Amino acid sequence: MKDMQNPEGLAQCPFRGTRIGGALGTAPQIDDWWPNRLPVELLHQEQPAANPLQAENYKELFNKINFQQLKQDIKALLVDSKDWWPADYANYGPQMIRMAWHSAGTYRIADGRGGAGQAMQRFAPINSWWDNGNTDKSRRLLWPIKKKYGASLSWADLIVLTGNCALEIMNFPTFGFGGGRRDAWEPDRSTYWGPEFWGGKPVDQVPASTHHKGHPDEMVNNNLRWVGGPKDAYFDLENPLAATHQALIYVNPEGPGGNGDPQDSAREIRESFARMAMGDEETVALIAGGHAFGKSHGMVPAAKIGAAPEAAPIHAQGFGWHNPVGSGNGANTMTNGIEGSWTQNPTRWDNSYLENLFSFDWKKIQSPAGATQWTPVDPNAPKTPDAHIAGQMNNLMMMTSDIALKVDPEYRKVCEKFLADFDYFTDAFSRAWYKLTHRDMGPKERYLGPEVPAEDMIWQDPRPSVNYDLIDDNDIAALKQRILDSGLTVSALVSAAWSAASVYRHSDKRGGANGARISLAPQNTWDLNRPDELNKVIQTLRDIQDGFADLQLGNKRVSLADLIVLGGCVAVEKAAHDAGVPIEVPFTAGRVDTTLELTDVESFNWLKPVSDGFKNYHNDTVGYRVAPERIFLDRAQLLTLTAPEWTVLVGGLRVLDQNYDYSKHGVFTERPGQLTNDFFQVLTSMDYEWAPQNQREMLFNIKERASGAIKYTATRCDLIFGANAQLRNIAEVYAADDAQQRFVHDFVAAWNKVMMLDRYDVKDE
Repeated sequence: MKDMQNPEGLAQCPFRGTRIGGALGTAPQIDDWWPNRLPVELLHQEQPAANPLQAENYKELFNKINFQQLKQDIKALLVDSKDWWPADYANYGPQMIRMAWHSAGTYRIADGRGGAGQAMQRFAPINSWWDNGNTDKSRRLLWPIKKKYGASLSWADLIVLTGNCALEIMNFPTFGFGGGRRDAWEPDRSTYWGPEFWGGKPVDQVPASTHHKGHPDEMVNNNLRWVGGPKDAYFDLENPLAATHQALIYVNPEGPGGNGDPQDSAREIRESFARMAMGDEETVALIAGGHAFGKSHGMVPAAKIGAAPEAAPIHAQGFGWHNPVGSGNGANTMTNGIEGSWTQNPTRWDNSYLENLFSFDWKKIQSPAGATQWTPVDPNAPKTPDAHIAGQMNNLMMMTSDIALKVDPEYRKVCEKFLADFDYFTDAFSRAWYKLTHRDMGPKERYLGPEVPAEDMIWQDPRPSVNYDLIDDNDIAALKQRILDSGLTVSALVSAAWSAASVYRHSDKRGGANGARISLAPQNTWDLNRPDELNKVIQTLRDIQDGFADLQLGNKRVSLADLIVLGGCVAVEKAAHDAGVPIEVPFTAGRVDTTLELTDVESFNWLKPVSDGFKNYHNDTVGYRVAPERIFLDRAQLLTLTAPEWTVLVGGLRVLDQNYDYSKHGVFTERPGQLTNDFFQVLTSMDYEWAPQNQREMLFNIKERASGAIKYTATRCDLIFGANAQLRNIAEVYAADDAQQRFVHDFVAAWNKVMMLDRYDVKDE
């Protein structure tokens, strides 16, 4: 592919495009020198040393808050306008709704990342996306509340709760609120949001109108997708990213690429909101509900607005987007470039947004900032009061993304339903807002506070409550013996337990062994779970479960979920014993079995990895332009593994024969099924040499140096533990002559960690 900045292919400085010479100067970083290096340090984010509140128990502190007083404090602040940032219509409610929406709206169902859970809106890059313009002011307005409640109230909870309070003071009945979000204390360096640079400049410093246009050759280099013809071509970000292009929360309100086409906008809205786990009705409810309040700001051209917070000068003290026109705020406010309000009363919940959208024809105009927006064709259409100038009335406004709801046939049906039944619309928006702001929190066991709704939502992955007595140590010993006597192999038992637990992702706390969803669709059909073998294991364990019930031990029961994990523990113990290291694998009973009726099959299909190095699984049909080992690192990070935990688990799983297709890639042992450190001994031995099988360098032959004979085969996800400097040093620890016992103990500890990741019923998180 031709480099459009260097079409002749001339030799250039390797740091072309690197920004050097900031206020104090910057130098090339390690990733500038070695861009293909695997950044294993991403596994060691959120270190306790970074958290000044590490010793505090947030759950206990939050539960001691006078919750009603907290809400009263927030609501009083929302109507107390400040001169340094005056409130539109003397009410901060609308801008706080936007702040909460944008905090939660980064969530994406594909990998569970984003969302309001850690208040990442406070850090780069999210705090400096141009679509988050002036959210820095909203958070600063909330500082008196945060200051008062200190460690008892996280920023993450405060942002969402403020959004709820804002809705309530404008007469909207919210569905509920659950606290329990812990703040992050450093930027998220793991999540891929798409390219942060455009034409050599940070995206937040490039005018919005140029973000989406360019040349097809540049598209490939920036991991973007080319859409449209030569006259209306634009970029939008690759699946599974939820925004349609960089620095946005959802879609461009002016239409894709700013093209002003409502039909194109509808297509982008549907794709973007689907990636956010929202259906058509939820999408319309959120847009129509959110736009019932407040206004959009576009009084000043984007070219006059200063840099985003991360690029602002030190004296700005965290504020960005300095506006030099007039007061720089109030009537001169600039945010997304579109100017005006959707309704006649922007601080009251009513149905006038939809009534206006469907009562009038709309025509395109330009905002004072030059953005495309729409105004009623009828000059006698109702007016909306100015947000700051008393007595002044302005024309109503719609965005291209609003008109999209009118022209798209399916969205139009939903709008008409909401127009005909305002109470239904109110309930739909209330539920959609609750889902938006809580989607990434995981099980309801994590929710705190007096306003947690009793109703279970399907998107919360509900599980039945434990209504029986749990098994004790004697029962566990008897069940372990039954599993050993069942004829199930070590490899099959380990595979079932690992497949159940390792689908967990810490990003949105979904997945895991609890609930035994591994026995239900869709997980029991996934190719990477060895479904034929899996379902035989499940049936055998069900028989053991039924046999235990036949003993009629009062109200005592054992769940299938517990048996799946216990089976894995039994297998690991046997494998360790056969390798000469007797050990007891920890086991904590109390998991429950859920049902297919409580499982959103479509939603759970998103949990299936496109690549899983733990099983040497990689789906080439997805078309990822990322090396398997980089996705493998991502999987390890979603499981909250450290680099040593990641390494020891891979070494153990390989010798326990866990490849999804029963291949021998990475099975560097003559005694599969025994928990030995053979994987590491072979990997670090100089008796072998490694050669790719073809130019793709995805599969490798491991040959004996002396004879040239092929001894083993391997994938990139095997050899990375010998190639990466950090991982190799860990591998050498487990390859040493004194390492067998250490290896087994460390593997068991890491195994137990993964088995317990979703046990929020017994964890204080």
